[in-house]
Amino acid sequence: MTALAPTLQAFFTDRLINQRQVSPRTVTAYRDTLRLLLVFAQQRTGTPPSRLDLADLDATLVTGFLRHLERNRSNSVRTRNARLAAIHSLFRFAALRHPEHADSIARVLDIPAKRQDRPLINYLTPDEVNALLAAPDQSTWIGRRDQALLVLDVQTGLRVSELTALTISDIHLTDGPHVQCFGKGRKQRATPLTSHTVTVLHAWIRERSGTPADPAFPTRQGRPLSVDAIQWLLAKYVSAAASRCPSLTDKRVSPHVLRHTCAMNLLRGGVDIATIALWLGHADIRATQAYLHADLAMKERALTRTTPPNVVPGRFKPTDTLLEFLEQL
Repeated sequence: MTALAPTLQAFFTDRLINQRQVSPRTVTAYRDTLRLLLVFAQQRTGTPPSRLDLADLDATLVTGFLRHLERNRSNSVRTRNARLAAIHSLFRFAALRHPEHADSIARVLDIPAKRQDRPLINYLTPDEVNALLAAPDQSTWIGRRDQALLVLDVQTGLRVSELTALTISDIHLTDGPHVQCFGKGRKQRATPLTSHTVTVLHAWIRERSGTPADPAFPTRQGRPLSVDAIQWLLAKYVSAAASRCPSLTDKRVSPHVLRHTCAMNLLRGGVDIATIALWLGHADIRATQAYLHADLAMKERALTRTTPPNVVPGRFKPTDTLLEFLEQL
């Protein structure tokens, strides 16, 4: 047996699951990455995955695999870097077990992540949020469930994986109403609820009934909603809401956009960036600073404060049609 197969098995069972106790989502992401890598290596070398050795997965092959992800599978730079991070994690583990492959492993670990563009945060305006929350049909059980889920997500900014894992016992609606969840990095956090959200959830939990361990937002069969199901229902309601709020037509709205919307509402409400980081469960406050860049109104207020004396504040307006044309380029 080659060194790769037992190392790969020990990486998942000993390193990730037993030692680091990573989440099931991390295990799944790493599994998918390494499965793609092994299939690519088999196509390149003609060797079945079970007979591949660590030396076969050299820097040249891994670099070719990363290029394949971008060119043939149309993966973004962000996805490419996430795949590389999983490969680096495996090879750092392999370096401790197989020093005889140290040179080959070092060259793989030297493959850098790519720099990527950081677009502005996409979020919903208050009118768009109102149209979205009005889209579910309140005369049906599914519609009432979906509206409660959307109201909770817009107000708390929970990740979609956190929403699917919520149980009835995680929602506290009495003294100090809040929702409790285990977030990314196995961090437990509690997020307070507004009076409107409490009212909506009170009605839903009363209708939903069930035991404390049951999912808060179940399917008709009583199972937790999947991530795909939440993405599907959100797309359905965005499409329905676009008829009353046309600006939604050109927006790509995902569950994470609702999380961004929550953060922007907090920022515009005067909440400081450190508190927003705690609210969202960010491990690094630098991740939260992206919302500062997205708030054009905040930048315009800053510009107003720095307007030179004897200058009328406001946006530049071209006085000539040719200048206006150049301004619009």
